[in-house]
Amino acid sequence: MADRRAGEIALPFDPADRAEAGLCFIGRIRSPWAKGTAPRNIGAARERDQPASLELDPAYAPALAGLSVGQAVQVLYWVDRGERELIVQSPAHADGPRGTFALRSPVRPNPIALATVVITGIEGATVGIDAIDAYDGTPLLDIKPWIASVDVPPGWRGDG
Repeated sequence: MADRRAGEIALPFDPADRAEAGLCFIGRIRSPWAKGTAPRNIGAARERDQPASLELDPAYAPALAGLSVGQAVQVLYWVDRGERELIVQSPAHADGPRGTFALRSPVRPNPIALATVVITGIEGATVGIDAIDAYDGTPLLDIKPWIASVDVPPGWRGDG
């Protein structure tokens, strides 16, 4: 069990023990990041100007048809090295504890992460992307096109 910050709360069980879904990894993320070197979020990864790639199992290469360089896509990945039992966290950048569902932290009951990235190249079963904050070798779950008319709620005015 990891060290806890003031105000943090962990579940009394391991969420992995309650797993019900059958997932398959379609590939791996290739990035320059390892534990202790990864940026805090994808914005920080972009600032470091460190491109990455999505390395698909070759069997999934035909599923890339229709994607193009310059297109934004959403990448779903499995944070295989993250904690799962912490449900209230005390992020160093916040003014106090927050529920896990109010954070973009990789620490979650189901370690599924989402990043919106831009395709920089496609070669065979490898998709180059502008940036990502995932560790090298992180399992890849899915790739979906980002579509403004679908992914931005009508009338929404976000602050960032």
